Formats: sequence, structure tokens, C-alpha cells
Amino acid sequence: MTTETKNGQGRTGGRGMALSAIRGLALALVSLPGAVLCFVLSAVSIALIPVGIGIVTTPYVLRGVRTFANWRRVLAAEWGGVRIPPSYRPLPRDANPWGRTFGMLRDPATWRDLRWLPVDMTAGFVTALLPFALLVYPLEGFALAIGLWRVMPDGYWYGFVRVSDQTSALGAGALALVLMFFAHFFSARMLHVHFLLTRAVLGSHQGELTERVRVLTETRRDAVDTSAAELRRIERDLHDGAQARLVAMGMDLGTIEALIEKDPAKARELLAHARQSSAEALTELRELVRGIHPPVLAERGLGDAVRALALRLPVATEVNVELPGRAEAPVESAAYFAVGEVLTNAVKHSGADRIWVDLHHTDGRLRVTVTDNGKGGAVIGAGSGLTGVERRLGTFDGVLAVGSPAGGPTMVTLEIPCALS
Repeated sequence: MTTETKNGQGRTGGRGMALSAIRGLALALVSLPGAVLCFVLSAVSIALIPVGIGIVTTPYVLRGVRTFANWRRVLAAEWGGVRIPPSYRPLPRDANPWGRTFGMLRDPATWRDLRWLPVDMTAGFVTALLPFALLVYPLEGFALAIGLWRVMPDGYWYGFVRVSDQTSALGAGALALVLMFFAHFFSARMLHVHFLLTRAVLGSHQGELTERVRVLTETRRDAVDTSAAELRRIERDLHDGAQARLVAMGMDLGTIEALIEKDPAKARELLAHARQSSAEALTELRELVRGIHPPVLAERGLGDAVRALALRLPVATEVNVELPGRAEAPVESAAYFAVGEVLTNAVKHSGADRIWVDLHHTDGRLRVTVTDNGKGGAVIGAGSGLTGVERRLGTFDGVLAVGSPAGGPTMVTLEIPCALS
């Protein structure tokens, strides 16, 4: 039976064995000359720095090394499920050749790249080629067993079996069968070992920590900006809405007090108007409170709040909820407003006539998927509402993923790490 990891690359079985062998061979054939070329060019360029030539060439050479290393990071993630985040220090845009050269040479990530190149051209080459060898070498044993031994030199060795006649050739075939059995289970694992070796040399826990601090700093700044904008919105809504109505109602009550004996009919008319103004002010206050934290969210949780949200949409929306408990109030609020923004985008821009919402909690993460059958083309950025959703989720270390090919469908996935009560 074929099994698969989450990234779809960790297959075992015949298909996975062949796929690992092909990928390993491609890595070996491409990475060996690439690593050798990068290493030689880097060594020569750095050696030429004292004479001035390296000042000009080194930034370009090291940029090529970084491109090569980043390509391997991508393959490690896509083929092996091994994530190796880059951790290069940023360089000033207006830096001169001297500043770029020594700025890159002072970066520890540059020296990790350079140390990785000789490892990749030796141990990396061997571990990449092993899946292919594990597949091809048993085929030689089978060929010997069915008659190839007759054209081989006398005393030919296959593994630890000396092949000299049909009996020993069958022994080589049996050994090949054992090797094929091991290849069936270990080819994909050997390729995974190659990427683990790459991460051991190329990766940096300090780099991950630096990237983590950078992301948290940005999301905290975004959260502060969002909170300030929200406070300004509340102040504006109160000033232009409920506050204005309450001031007008106070003026009406003053007029009623002056007219209650002189013109009772007019006083009753103004009193009815004041009552209407108070009802409208109360409605606006309720809407304002609902925008800050919907009562249904506080009382019944995220699932029912999203269902209530879906009922108000002009598009047929199906909501599936599998939440065995409740997250903390800030997480629920962030998820609720993020889903609301995604649904609003779907209604306004997708042209969809049906939307599906799925909420569930797995592996310590709250996951919400919103799918529509619209025209597609949704992207994060360029002033879209999804940028705000990404920032809102980033405050809680959450992520946003969008799959929206032209012609649809569009699938937006939100994930927030959290525990359920």
C-alpha cells in the first residue's frame, strides 16, 4: 500500500521508490557540478579581494551561491518535507561594492553556505545517489540470474557473491531480491536523509529565531496600528452616530419642556420624535458593540457565530463545524472577523453562487477553510482585504493560504495555533 506524508512527497511503495530514485539521480547530477562551480568561483573571487578584483566580483558570486542554496531549500521542502529557512542579513539598497562585499562576508549565513558546498559535493552527492543505486543495483543481480553471468568475466563479484555459474548467479539473484526489499522501504528515507544532512549544515537555529523575532515585531506593529485605527473608527462612529442623536434628543427634550404647557400637541409630536431618536441611537450602539465583539460569539462560540454570519449572506453558504471546545476569546474574535472578511470578499468579487465553510481543530491548530465556486484570481496584497486578514492572523502566529486559479474555485485557509477548552 502507498502511504503519503502531509506534503505528498514521503511515498513508499514501487512508485515512491522509483520517484525517489529519479529525484536522487537528478540531485546528484545537477548538484555536484553546481556545488563544485560555486565553491571554485567563491574561493577564487574571495582570494582576489586584496587585489581589488574580488571587491567587484564577490557580491555577484555569493549571490549566485545563495540562489543555489535557496533552490536546495525549496527542493528540501517540496521533495523531503524538510524546512530550511534562509537567514541572510539584509543589505542596504544603496551600498557600494565594498559595502556589499564585506556586508555579505560578515554574514554568518554566507559562511554556512560556503561550508555546505564541499559537504554537498561529497556526502551530499552520495546520499542523493543512494536511492538510485538501491533501485538499479538489484536489477543487475536479476540480470545475472537470468543469464547475464555468461558474458561477464570469470569470477565476477556481485556484492559478496562470486558469480561463476548458474547456481552462484541464482545466489546473486536472491541477494538482489533482498536488496530490492530494502530499497522498497528505504529509498525515500535515504533521500530524506540527504535533506536532513543539508539542513544540518545549511540551517541555523539562530536564523530561525531571528526570522521569528522579525515576524513577531511586524505583527505586533500591525496589531498596534490596527488597534489604533479601530479606536478611531469607534470614536468616529460614536461622534457621527449615537452621540449626534443623543444631542439632538436632548435639544428636543428642552423644547418639549418649554412647549408642554403652551402647545401640548407640538410637545407630543416632539416627544414621539425623541422616542424614535432614542430607539435609533440604541440600535446604532448595538451595531457598534456587535462590530467590536458580537454577542453571539461571546455567548455561543465561534461555530454558531460563523453560522449566524453565513445566514446574513446573499449567497447560499454551507457551514460545517467540528470544534470539541472553545478557543480563547481573542483567538475566536480574530478568527470570526477574518472569516467575515473572507466571506465579504467572496460575495463582492468572486461571482460565486455557493460558498462552503469548514471549521475544525487538529494538531493544536484551529483551521478554517472557505471555498467558493467563483471566478478565482484572488491574491494576497495589492490592497486586497486578504492582506488585513493575514496581519490579523499574524498577531496570533497564524497563517493564511490562498489557492485561487483563474476560473476558480477559490480556497482560503486560515490556521491559528491554539488550545480548546
